[in-house]
Amino acid sequence: MSSDQPNVELLNDIGPRISELVSDVEPRLIEIRRDLHAHPELGFETTRTAKIVADELTALGLPVKTGVGRSGVVAEIAGQHPGPCVIIRADMDALPIEEATGLPFASTVEGSMHACGHDLHTASLLGAAKALTALRPRLRGNVRLVFQPAEEIADSGAAAMIQDGAAEGADFAIGFHNMPDLPAGRVQLTRGASTASSDEFQVIVRGVSGHAARPHLAEDPIVAAAYMIAQLQTVISRQVDPSNSAVLTVGSIHGGRTQNIIPDACIFEGTVRCRSPEARDIVEGSFRRICNGAAQAMNVAVDIDYVRGVPGVMNDEGLVTRATEAFTHQFGEAPLIEVGRDFGGEDFAYFSERMPAIHINIGSSQPGRADRLHNSDYQPDEACIARSAEVITRMAVELLS
Repeated sequence: MSSDQPNVELLNDIGPRISELVSDVEPRLIEIRRDLHAHPELGFETTRTAKIVADELTALGLPVKTGVGRSGVVAEIAGQHPGPCVIIRADMDALPIEEATGLPFASTVEGSMHACGHDLHTASLLGAAKALTALRPRLRGNVRLVFQPAEEIADSGAAAMIQDGAAEGADFAIGFHNMPDLPAGRVQLTRGASTASSDEFQVIVRGVSGHAARPHLAEDPIVAAAYMIAQLQTVISRQVDPSNSAVLTVGSIHGGRTQNIIPDACIFEGTVRCRSPEARDIVEGSFRRICNGAAQAMNVAVDIDYVRGVPGVMNDEGLVTRATEAFTHQFGEAPLIEVGRDFGGEDFAYFSERMPAIHINIGSSQPGRADRLHNSDYQPDEACIARSAEVITRMAVELLS
């Protein structure tokens, strides 16, 4: 039976069983999360976290690979029947933030904190591992558990793990994230792009230096750079379809060291965020055309370093539809559905580039708190750990039934 023809009998009775399996391990998941929270690790330096993950998976009798993408962990749950392979990915790394929560299990590492909830994600995927291992005789296909380092840095952990084979032979990918904008446990799905691509640029405008009182004897790179920056704002307002928005921000500009000298060069840097591959191509092409044209018009030279970073996460429409039905049955209420509007970056996109994928948001807000991610006082509701485990387990079963 293919993933396009779900086993209706299995899905009708699987919901309560998933809830029971996750509930049984919830105290242990909270214990693991608090330990990880107290010992955050940055980037690819997730060695302690990876060992805890590997030990938990080994205890389940699963074959475990460590050191994938430098410090990632991969394990495979083989279903009893043949079928597709579904990846479930959780990120493990923390942020370089000094924690200010005052919690009993607050970070013991100076200058590091799980302020984006990756400790929650790691614990939730371990919970799903335990539930899916118990459900293995009913699965038609395999579940590949991917515990990823370095989501929070430019040197992507997802790309590193994929390069080491973490996505080989997989047919679908599931990602998830805690969301303090939503009540704990509330599920949200996004149609289309749930995050934006994230590109960076540095432009060096090279002129000829001279005395500020004799500008006719110089070629002013500051004026040229200012003109370029002003014209670049028209890329978004006049080149990109308003219904498919993008962001172009210049965040840094430097030129000259004193008030009475026209410098030799002026440098500006910034970021571009786009919600579709088409907009991404349009913005980059327009960016280069404007900078090169302005340089020629103003008799200066220009060096453009435009670097494409992580792409946007694209949610497969068919998976969103199936998830909506599955979660409605599982939780007795339909998930929230939104059209993407977030311009943040997420390297789960490297999985969604390779296969049909879905990225799911699960509410983590505590009653009476107005939390936000990447904040030194972030205190999510730990009820989201079990709910996330239940969500991703149900989605995997949906695709392997």
